Amino acid sequence: MGLRYQKRIFSISVATAALMLGTVVAQLEPFGMTTAAAQQSGHSGSGQGGTGGQGGHGGQGGQSSQGGGGHGSGTTTKGTPGKGLSGHVFEQDEGPSADAKGPQYGGGKSTLGKPGTAGTKKGDEFGDLWIILRDANGVPILNANGFVQPIDKDGNLIPLDASGAPLDLSLVQDVELGRTNVGRSPTKTLDKSLSEVIKTINAGDSVSLDDSGRLVVTKDGVASTIDSPTENLALYKTLMTTGTLPGVTDPSKLGNLSFLVDGVKTVADMKAATGFLAGATDKAGVLNVDEIVYLDQILGIPGTITGPDGKSYVDFSSFSYDRQSVYGAMTAQVLVQTAPDTYAVKTVNVYDAVFGGTQDTASGVSGFTQSADDARAVLLYLHDNAPR
Repeated sequence: MGLRYQKRIFSISVATAALMLGTVVAQLEPFGMTTAAAQQSGHSGSGQGGTGGQGGHGGQGGQSSQGGGGHGSGTTTKGTPGKGLSGHVFEQDEGPSADAKGPQYGGGKSTLGKPGTAGTKKGDEFGDLWIILRDANGVPILNANGFVQPIDKDGNLIPLDASGAPLDLSLVQDVELGRTNVGRSPTKTLDKSLSEVIKTINAGDSVSLDDSGRLVVTKDGVASTIDSPTENLALYKTLMTTGTLPGVTDPSKLGNLSFLVDGVKTVADMKAATGFLAGATDKAGVLNVDEIVYLDQILGIPGTITGPDGKSYVDFSSFSYDRQSVYGAMTAQVLVQTAPDTYAVKTVNVYDAVFGGTQDTASGVSGFTQSADDARAVLLYLHDNAPR
């Protein structure tokens, strides 16, 4: 019964000299040792079309790697405090030139197909999305020749040729955006969805959050959840961009969620945004840090960090996540199998039912991703086990 998590921890040590030469030297290290890389592997499912194994978070600030992950990407430290590295998405040109030359600075094309231009053409705005090395805020880590560095499923650096192209394309890890692909649509698509949410809020009597962090609007005693993936993505975009929901006429109806309309982007807004992202993505998919950073670029979410590619990246350094503090005391009524072909409505502890009582803490973009993916896992569990 329920969705359970199983952890697989990988730690990879990569010699700096080998990296400078563009070769790969990696070895597994026991969990708990100081590490240069920690691969985060995705969940593989059990039961609910859901999820299974989680990878580990890379060492934060050059310290020991932490358990817990849910990210299909690698996290690594470079040996200097505050430089935890992890996998990142970049795009590669399609066609004959893709094999001839790899992308520089996190992207092989001059356009990201941002809203307003995306959706006008199909298939030529984006190349392949791969997982590469990146720092704790999603900034690409370039090799000595100025190319981004793809990593394989075990966290090893994939050898590149002199022009930055992987020598073995079968080793690269693809990143799928799933439902959040709608972010590539023209800006008016999400603008319209956000407008619909604001209308619903203004027509309601009060606003709250459900167990997975989605908005719930109550009117005349009837509660309605904002469950549209597109509307949730619109909420995610506006919070991560401005830190506020524009056009709410009566902020008092938000109660303890008033920070959503204060016009200032704070950590509280970012934490709320992870719940909206969970409502926007595929319920049975697995969010990873690469998907989130690339999605932020697609949506045009501004950041305060400039990468070597000249693009801006969100500063996640103030973000931290503690699974037990969020879900430890949460309970829910779900269908529980009590005998073959027999089910009963029972009250369960969400922390135990979904996560098997396994604690996880993380910070930076890894913590942001874990928060969003845990919310997604809770949403999937409650959806699949809801009393009928």
